[in-house]
Amino acid sequence: MKRTVEVVLSIIGAFVYGLGALFGGLFRMLDGENELMQEMLQEDPTVTQNQIDEIMPLLDTIGSLGTIMIVGAIISIVAGIVAMFLFKGNSKPKAASIILLVVGGVTTIITFGGAIFAGIFYIIAGIMGLVRKPKQEINMEQY
Repeated sequence: MKRTVEVVLSIIGAFVYGLGALFGGLFRMLDGENELMQEMLQEDPTVTQNQIDEIMPLLDTIGSLGTIMIVGAIISIVAGIVAMFLFKGNSKPKAASIILLVVGGVTTIITFGGAIFAGIFYIIAGIMGLVRKPKQEINMEQY
């Protein structure tokens, strides 16, 4: 039985996780630029010093959020690749399906819904891998 649909959904999910890793990298790059961000906020005449003081701690947490996104995306991509190899040739589709379901669900929960689009692709591929059964041929000689 071919598992082309599951493999394609896993590839799409891995690609979306890759985009998440890109955004995580951008967040990490913004982490060290607190002075630049503060200057940009001070140039805006509608922003008060109190608002700047409230925004600065948020900018500090962006770097740690970026790290979580990068690590989660890399783990998810590696798990997706492992699942794709397990789907290929229909060798262990149940194991691949369970891997995709766990990774898709856990990353969605850990990122507070930030990885929901990539997680949906993995979850759909995992459910399809568990539900799809090979077609059984009817042997007419028995009747």
